[in-house]
Amino acid sequence: MANAIKQVINEVAEKVKMPSTPTRLRDLIRQIRAARTAAEERAVVNKECAYIRASFREEDSQWRCRNVAKLLYIHMLGYPAHFGQLECLNLIASPRFTDKRIGYLGAMLLLDERQDIHVLITNSLKNDLNNPVQFIVGLALCTLGAIASPEMSRDLASEVERLLKSTNAYLRKKAALCAFRIIGKVPELMEMFLPATRSLISDKNHGVLITGVTLIIEMCERSPDTLIHFKKVVPSLVRILKNLIMAGYSPEHDVSGVSDPFLQVKILRLLRVLGHNDAEASEAMNDILAQVATNTETSKNVGNAILYETVLSIMHIKSESGLRVLAINILGRFLLNSDKNIRYVALNTLLRTVHADNSAVQRHRATILECLKDPDVSIKRRALELSFALINGSNIRAMMKELLAFLEKSDAEFKAQCSSGIVSATERFSPNRRWHIDTLLRVLIAAGNFLRDDVVSNTIQIISESTSLQGYAVGQLWRAVSCSSGSLQHDGQPGDLDLQGATLPISERQPLAQVASWCLGEYGDSLINGHTNANEQEEPVVAGEDEVVDFIQGILSSSQSTIITKQYALTALTKLSTRFSVTVGRIEDIVTRFGTHLNVELQQRGIEYAQLFTKHVALRPAIMERIPPMEHKSSQQGLTNGSSGGGGTLVSNGDDNMLMDDLSSFTTTSTSHSAPATKDSNSLLNLLGGLDNFDNGPSAPVFTNSKASTAPSTSNLDLLDLLGGLDLSGSTLSSAPISGPLMTTPTGSSTSSLVNNNLANLLSSPTTQMSAAVSNSSSFLIDGFLGTAPTPSPKLQNVTAYDKNGLKVDFSFDRPVDNPNLVIVTLTASSSYGSTLCDFLFQAAVPKTFQLQMMPASSTVINSGIPVTQVMRILNPTRAVLKMRIKLSFSRDGMTIQDQDEVKNLPSALWQ
Repeated sequence: MANAIKQVINEVAEKVKMPSTPTRLRDLIRQIRAARTAAEERAVVNKECAYIRASFREEDSQWRCRNVAKLLYIHMLGYPAHFGQLECLNLIASPRFTDKRIGYLGAMLLLDERQDIHVLITNSLKNDLNNPVQFIVGLALCTLGAIASPEMSRDLASEVERLLKSTNAYLRKKAALCAFRIIGKVPELMEMFLPATRSLISDKNHGVLITGVTLIIEMCERSPDTLIHFKKVVPSLVRILKNLIMAGYSPEHDVSGVSDPFLQVKILRLLRVLGHNDAEASEAMNDILAQVATNTETSKNVGNAILYETVLSIMHIKSESGLRVLAINILGRFLLNSDKNIRYVALNTLLRTVHADNSAVQRHRATILECLKDPDVSIKRRALELSFALINGSNIRAMMKELLAFLEKSDAEFKAQCSSGIVSATERFSPNRRWHIDTLLRVLIAAGNFLRDDVVSNTIQIISESTSLQGYAVGQLWRAVSCSSGSLQHDGQPGDLDLQGATLPISERQPLAQVASWCLGEYGDSLINGHTNANEQEEPVVAGEDEVVDFIQGILSSSQSTIITKQYALTALTKLSTRFSVTVGRIEDIVTRFGTHLNVELQQRGIEYAQLFTKHVALRPAIMERIPPMEHKSSQQGLTNGSSGGGGTLVSNGDDNMLMDDLSSFTTTSTSHSAPATKDSNSLLNLLGGLDNFDNGPSAPVFTNSKASTAPSTSNLDLLDLLGGLDLSGSTLSSAPISGPLMTTPTGSSTSSLVNNNLANLLSSPTTQMSAAVSNSSSFLIDGFLGTAPTPSPKLQNVTAYDKNGLKVDFSFDRPVDNPNLVIVTLTASSSYGSTLCDFLFQAAVPKTFQLQMMPASSTVINSGIPVTQVMRILNPTRAVLKMRIKLSFSRDGMTIQDQDEVKNLPSALWQ
């Protein structure tokens, strides 16, 4: 046994024994590449690391350089190599250049400002920055630029500034890059480098010029004062750029026939920074930008890179209109390029510049629409956003034809975005109401189940307020859902929008079934009577009572119909009992069966609707009468036409739509209640922070989340909770529900009701909740309990509350005359860069003396040219000065952006 143990020990010692000559780096690379499995690779690496550790312990300086080099390769493979940090410092202190080179490389890879050991390298760097050998000084500058901390930057900034003035171009270039890093770490050191940096512009060495321009760009972006200082160098930059494009062939700087494209791109970028919002500087660079745009070769990728920077510079400065047209034409040529990356860049840039010169971009509309057929998903997405940005009143018909064709053939990921964009565009630029309805119906058919909720609500809204076209809409919907042959009549010209897609199962078109059910319930008698033609030349669509009941019964009995669709259908069927005469008994049987349905919402509706056929027969005609036209102020039309609304407020975000009357008019039989602060609201307070100074008192500000409100836990506040998002934690607030039709979410939870009458639930069809975009008139409320909406006072001046990170948020104000303590704030969020912003969420906080209610946003997606609106109602009983802090979050190009700010430019005359 003893002999066996001794033998094992000898074998282990033999394995650990260091060879006389260590493995070379190339041999280690060869061994690792020869490993067939990950386990074999780990075995090779572990064996080599064990040898390197042993060599470090024995302080074998002869092979230290080779061992650190192998360790760096191992680090690059992802294996731990931190144990070699001190050896890097030893190599840096070595007088040999080869050792210093590996040591500094190891320091750049293994050290950063988070490592305490990196402080030990400061003295070595200072010594090497004064070394007479330029290559050693270059190593020190590169390392300082890579791992500099604020403390190290302050200690060595003077050395770097001295090297910026060196006569050696190699050192000036390295020092400029190092100064770039130092300014990023310690911006207050910028003034130290200003004199030396300006002298770099006059250098003849292209490497020094590039680094100098890069350093100036960084300084100008960080300091407005520095930006003004460097505006004087615009003529020098113009001269350098002109020499580059006019110079002949230079083998030293030539890249694919273009003279130093890297320097040209840097200079163009600096000109863009210097010329922004400066007419004088822009005038000085207009000519050279035109020369670059016309003289640059476009057959090579380097030329396209220069042209792209030129376009950005032209669109960013105050350039002439002709120059802007030239820039957009360059982007139009990019769209014809076979390279997908160039086409994507062109679309992305056009999307950012379309608002600056829409007419010039319109010339390339056909090419942009062709990009919708591109197989690349990113190109199609950008082309779709740009297409919506190009829509106006003159091209709406042609654009809709192309976009609807794209919607029919597009993948599922595009249908929701495309359909919502079409609905918004038609709402803004529709030439007539019939065309508008036809387009919405075509969207319902083409998008299937991928529609967003706002499309259903908007369609119902338009049909409801188009009194003369209600029968026509029912006929076209019946033609679609019954899979009949024919085509939609579009301005008297058949065939513009056909129903080819309507032959698919209705289960794949739940939104279409919902709209059809709502319309049949409201206007089904016109289908029976044949009043479905928009004019006398058209043949009406006629159906029998049994056919309509069969269709609705099919929806109710289908296992593929959603609960929301069945809610629509059940309510529609009950309404038809007052419009049909032959099938009333059959309708009663169908409705009664739902009294035992497994779904609680459908069961409740079945029981309550069944009572209208037994206990409350006399009430059924009055309760199920036709809803009056739901007039509203379109959010987009309001922005376009500048119309002012009344006391009602538009909210068009699907399920939570409602018309809120003045907060002061809410009354209830119960006493006022104070809402306790909840844990969620406290978390939000901590998240936004810094708001205690909003109020002089000890009370904390109140935050309102636009997506989900924190409801008070007190049971007697259930009614206030149903109103959604009311700021109740500050002071007491008396409130009563909105009379009229009960607003109901898709799950069936009511949003307002005070009348203790179950028959009110009969009015809680999702059709009501999906059509709650209301403004001037409240006549759509069935029993007319609400009076006339208050008349607004003249609008106050609009303010920009936020304009950063590609998002712009504007506030407009309405102050009803009937209640001087109330201000209605309409928030308009738009994309200032032209890109699409997703997952938009707006939160606001006001002092406790105010009462804040936020309606849901019209959408969470901000498309180019299509802003999102949201309404806030602020009650100020004390008429104090309003202070507000906001928090926003959204996604842009896959990156989530969160920001918070205080709105400091609110009008002082809000409550005067």
